[in-house]
Amino acid sequence: QVQLVESGGGLVQAGGSLRLSCVAPGNIFRIGPMGWYRQAPGKQRELVADIIRGGSTNCGDPVKGRFTISRDNGKNAVYLQMNALKPEDTGVYHCNADIMRFYNSGWLRYWGQGTQVTVSS
Repeated sequence: QVQLVESGGGLVQAGGSLRLSCVAPGNIFRIGPMGWYRQAPGKQRELVADIIRGGSTNCGDPVKGRFTISRDNGKNAVYLQMNALKPEDTGVYHCNADIMRFYNSGWLRYWGQGTQVTVSS
């Protein structure tokens, strides 16, 4: 089983910044697209941002201009820099990654356990 480990969540005031990290194990053949989703209480999970292996990114409209996704392929890691945070950004943030565990084993999508982000007004 592949476990994605997230870190960096916490409590911050509106207007502040946080940086989330997500790391996959080192014994993986290849990682494809990686991304961040979030889920607020009573709401559906929504895409925050995703990034392909080559570096092209896609951000959800609510976070454009404030959040930046990046990755380090050498470290099997994806990051989410969150600036100008708003109370509506509060939620549990989950990373995901499309992973081929071994050569030619096929792609599976894995998810992290989630990290809580709380933005106070």
